[in-house]
Amino acid sequence: MPDRLPSPTFVYGTAWKEDRTAALTEQALRAGFRAIDTANQRKHYFEAGVGEALTSAYREGVVTRPDLFLQTKFTYQRGQDHRLPYDPSARLSVQVRQSLASSLEHLRTDHVDSFVLHGPASGDGWSEDDAEVWEAMQKERDAGHTHHLGVSNVSLQHLEQMEASGAELPAFVQNRCFARLGWDREIRAFCQKRKIVYQGFSLLTANPEVLEHPPFVNVATELNATPAQVVFAFAQAIGILPLTGTSDPEHMRQDLDSLQLTTQSEIVHAIEQMAG
Repeated sequence: MPDRLPSPTFVYGTAWKEDRTAALTEQALRAGFRAIDTANQRKHYFEAGVGEALTSAYREGVVTRPDLFLQTKFTYQRGQDHRLPYDPSARLSVQVRQSLASSLEHLRTDHVDSFVLHGPASGDGWSEDDAEVWEAMQKERDAGHTHHLGVSNVSLQHLEQMEASGAELPAFVQNRCFARLGWDREIRAFCQKRKIVYQGFSLLTANPEVLEHPPFVNVATELNATPAQVVFAFAQAIGILPLTGTSDPEHMRQDLDSLQLTTQSEIVHAIEQMAG
């Protein structure tokens, strides 16, 4: 297992793009994104389309595989439709192995950089099913099929119970990030204390009230930036690795340009306060 975590600065998310997945993923790579998030969940992702984009980008000399951070996910059957990437009658540990093998085939690679549990089995806490899946994911990591492991759509209770069970903690936590919940403040604090990288998604779509809040708009105007750019710069400033799923080429450029924005500590504090 690599000693240190890779450090992507911005992740391009490929959910909900269907037959546009390949074209938009390649467009994102050409725009400068070097981290791609997908899942072996045909209900919301077209992972094979991501693989098509990667092959085209390699062929055209846009990127090489070592340039990239590729992340995919294992999704329980309750989160899938009928197009399953594993045998539903198999043990969960076998489903994990089958799902990742299918992902590697889709992505045309022998490993991913991060393999994520796409949400625990229950909202009530870390379960025996989760423990079985997590152990199987660790075996995939130890076999070299992924470099790191993560969990997504988790509560603080899930993470605390996971830790209390003695389980290895994830390298990444990926959550939908709501401003009204302090930008997931409690989970970010848990992650920061344990050197877990927090990935935030739906930073824009989950927080329309922030983007339209007059003081926030004023901050964007003062910085000569779009409200979206300020959200992404703010996220970086408080330790969030942001995801974007934009399908607009100009927004792709603007999102990446947000990495150059400098947000003063008083502005960061003001945004945290106005949002909850």
